[in-house]
Amino acid sequence: MNRSSHTSRTLTRATLSRRQLVRASAVAAGLALVGCSTGSGSGSGASSDAAVGDASATTEVSFVLDYAPNTNHTGIYVAVDQGYFAEEGLEVEIVQPPEDGADALLGAGGAQMGVSYQDVMANNLASDQAMPYTAVAAIIQHNTSGIMSRAEDAITHPAAMMGHRYATWNMPVEQATIKDIVETDGGDYSQVELVPYDVDDEVSGLKANLFDSVWVFEGWACQNAVVQDFDYNYFSFMSVDPVFDFYTPVIAVNDDFAQNSPEVVKAFLRAAKRGYEYAVDNPDAAADILCAAVPELDSALVHQSQTYLAGQYVADAASWGVIDPERWAAFYQWLNDNDLVENKLETSAGYDLSFLA
Repeated sequence: MNRSSHTSRTLTRATLSRRQLVRASAVAAGLALVGCSTGSGSGSGASSDAAVGDASATTEVSFVLDYAPNTNHTGIYVAVDQGYFAEEGLEVEIVQPPEDGADALLGAGGAQMGVSYQDVMANNLASDQAMPYTAVAAIIQHNTSGIMSRAEDAITHPAAMMGHRYATWNMPVEQATIKDIVETDGGDYSQVELVPYDVDDEVSGLKANLFDSVWVFEGWACQNAVVQDFDYNYFSFMSVDPVFDFYTPVIAVNDDFAQNSPEVVKAFLRAAKRGYEYAVDNPDAAADILCAAVPELDSALVHQSQTYLAGQYVADAASWGVIDPERWAAFYQWLNDNDLVENKLETSAGYDLSFLA
């Protein structure tokens, strides 16, 4: 399937593919503006702190998505629609990710802020040429990904994956994670058959018997199964081993931009926080806002997903956006211990909560 057809399906019914999220290779070439400014989206130092809070001036901020618009992004669209960014003196340009991914654009300063993941950032931070960007808020408080399968196969825990086919992205971190949970559960990883992951809609892949289990996000793929009335089993990674309760997704900022415009970053996060809090309190209204901004989306799936995520954006945290240092560090230590990064990570590296009010 080519990328353009993939994009169309993603915006309608297809599940949110973790493989494509991790690889950050997604949709439209070029930049697409969504319901907001046609700002320059210029480099890391384009915005100025001076205009923040000044009603007579507007500061432009470019924000790159990790993937096609979905319910992980609802708070941003709500903040645009409800005027929360405008009240902070910001015009936010929502940018679709380029072919080489949101992280590359963020690191290069082509976008000032955007969406990434703790695990994806690990590879970029641990390389010989570390990418200059930092997580500044958690969009969803816990890792809501796990393994989905057909109900009749009774794959209700990791060891039950033995003797069945797992759709792999053929990535070291991914396969190490599967090996860890299977062995933690008393199973033999060598008895898990790996088959290529070659679908955009995991529910359709399970229906077509292309594989027996697959890594998904509960907030999208499982809700897609509900909408399709498909019987499935699911277990989360963090229910097997707390080390996998890492942060996915997060809002990240280009380091030069953060250094030059800290008040803009703070203003952006204040507005985004209000957007996600609105989505928590008003999931149906938030879903309507997202669907109005992106009419190609499947409304039933968006509403189903939004209802689920209303309980996940903040969950048990004190407030939206916070990152638990111990959880962040535990996952990076696991990556270090399993030699899954190019260079050893400083386990406290990669995030900064000083911008979060």
